[in-house]
Amino acid sequence: MTFADTEPRPATARPAPDTRTAATVVVAGALATLAFDLFGQTLSPMLGALGVPGTGAKLAPVPLAGQVLSTVTGVSGQSLAGLGIPHALHLLTGLLAYPLGWLLVVRPIWRRTAPMLHWSLPAIAYGVALWVFALYAMAHLVAGNPAFLGWGGLTWAALWGHVIFALVAAGVIEAGARR
Repeated sequence: MTFADTEPRPATARPAPDTRTAATVVVAGALATLAFDLFGQTLSPMLGALGVPGTGAKLAPVPLAGQVLSTVTGVSGQSLAGLGIPHALHLLTGLLAYPLGWLLVVRPIWRRTAPMLHWSLPAIAYGVALWVFALYAMAHLVAGNPAFLGWGGLTWAALWGHVIFALVAAGVIEAGARR
């Protein structure tokens, strides 16, 4: 990441909003969303068929996004889905919101409080936090589903998916910061 000014800035400072930082965030989000969807739609069901614990369920973030939007707006889920709005929410969350969460919130806290840790450890913690946000805050508190979707196979596959997302997004952002 680069900083717009020429004065030295501490390692904990947030990067200035420039085109390189924006491109890094979008690339990190795109790769992380692809990893999440690849795991959730293909690898988890395949690993489940092989008997790997914590896998097997096929993740469904787009229907969950539709359920949340329908609850918040009062517009029917079918109408929203017909317009592609839940899919757009899933993509924009993965492309921008979650990578920005790493860059603007988690990364500065990590660099300030535990800079000796390898980036992958706070990234795993961030993935768990994303999982709690998605399956408790959004799915349960907003959409009205059972907490953590009832603690079934989907719960654990979603945990893996969110941790994979966070590792990929943070890894791309950290690689960009070192350049």
